[in-house]
Amino acid sequence: MTVDLIVSDATVLTRTEPAEAGYPDDPARRRATAELLEHHDLGVADGAIAWVRPTGSTPEEERAGARVIDGRGRVAIPGLINCHTHSAMTMFRGSAEDVPVHSWFNDHIWPMEVNLTPHDVALGARLAIGEMLLAGVTTFADHYFSMDEIAKEVLASGARAVLAPTYFSSEGPAGLDRSAAFAAEWHGAADGRITAMMGPHAVYTVDDADLARTARVATELGVRTHLHAAEGMFQTESSLANRGVTPMQVLHDAGLLESGVLIAHGAGITPEDVQWLAPVADRIGVGACDKVYLKHAQQSTTPVRLLHDAGVPVGIGTDGPASGNTLSVLESMRLLSLVEKQKEADATWLTSAHALDMATRQSALTVGLGDRIGALLPGRRADIALIALDGPHLQPLHDLAAALVLSVQEADVRTVLVDGRVLVDEGRLTTIDVQEAIDGLTRRIPQLRDRSHGRRIQDYAP
Repeated sequence: MTVDLIVSDATVLTRTEPAEAGYPDDPARRRATAELLEHHDLGVADGAIAWVRPTGSTPEEERAGARVIDGRGRVAIPGLINCHTHSAMTMFRGSAEDVPVHSWFNDHIWPMEVNLTPHDVALGARLAIGEMLLAGVTTFADHYFSMDEIAKEVLASGARAVLAPTYFSSEGPAGLDRSAAFAAEWHGAADGRITAMMGPHAVYTVDDADLARTARVATELGVRTHLHAAEGMFQTESSLANRGVTPMQVLHDAGLLESGVLIAHGAGITPEDVQWLAPVADRIGVGACDKVYLKHAQQSTTPVRLLHDAGVPVGIGTDGPASGNTLSVLESMRLLSLVEKQKEADATWLTSAHALDMATRQSALTVGLGDRIGALLPGRRADIALIALDGPHLQPLHDLAAALVLSVQEADVRTVLVDGRVLVDEGRLTTIDVQEAIDGLTRRIPQLRDRSHGRRIQDYAP
């Protein structure tokens, strides 16, 4: 097979597999695996991976005319996936620091979001996409306003995205209708790089009738839903006290679990919730954002081990840059792996191979793209990040999986491809210029930060 592009002589992370459910006592069975093939080539044709072969084994006629990217001293990994973010909130990065979560929403972010224009959102998204691509993130699951503007930025950049326009029940029918119209227009756009989801904000800002209608519309359109649910145990306790059911049962009763849902956070999921989640594990996933839980002094985190044993995929997210500051999945993966060991008081739990599985295969499942991305295997889309291994913080190299999770820095990402198109070439963006976005947002700071109007887009009272 003639190919368009070859990544030559790299170490290739082809596939990952999770540890067994139930975390058995046999150490040989409790460990996840990460298959890393040294001195291998990746062939790309028509935006997909055509083959993975030992270096030097491909006939010359198959290489004729192909662009060759030198992979020596580098590891090729599946493009990273940010399973939950609000990309355009780069505009509010660092604007609400060292405050409790209720104050973060009610006194800072939601009053400032009243000031947003669609152009602000476009600039914020462009900056975010550039930041993510430079850090090896090729796909992001976004949940925000003015989603048409974000979709246009995705289209121009060449990135891959799962886009869900946010709405509240306080808007009346207009918000849900707007989300449905977006999904009808954009699902499958950009040659398949854009996947649409319905975007109700949360189970505490969207009422049961609208959640049920969302499930019906999502089923009719053939899309899933992305929303916040059980963001912390305090929300689950509030739901039980006020409604007699957990947020996961709210999703079940509304039909959202059946139609397919990306659950942002799920840090308040309980063992009793497994009865609702396990039967639909093939169409749901949870995006864990541990950095934000730490930053807001939250007492609960996504119950990765509980969900793992129930067969529910857990992907890695950054949350928005106003709360998580960066959009680095590498950083979020590292923090999650360490938090899990400390939380479970078990250094053998959530190995580096397991963390890589979460950042790639499980994240792809979480955003509903498990058959297209998340592994460097023939037939999958050619979303690839090449990471240099020659930095002093990586040497000497004893355990490559551990290095990728615990030591690699964003600046080590040298080349990034989406659908076989080079979007980052030796650390430089090739499709977008983020300086205009930076300049535009910097000029807007006084207007964006103005809270003298005394309004909020919504009240945070879960």
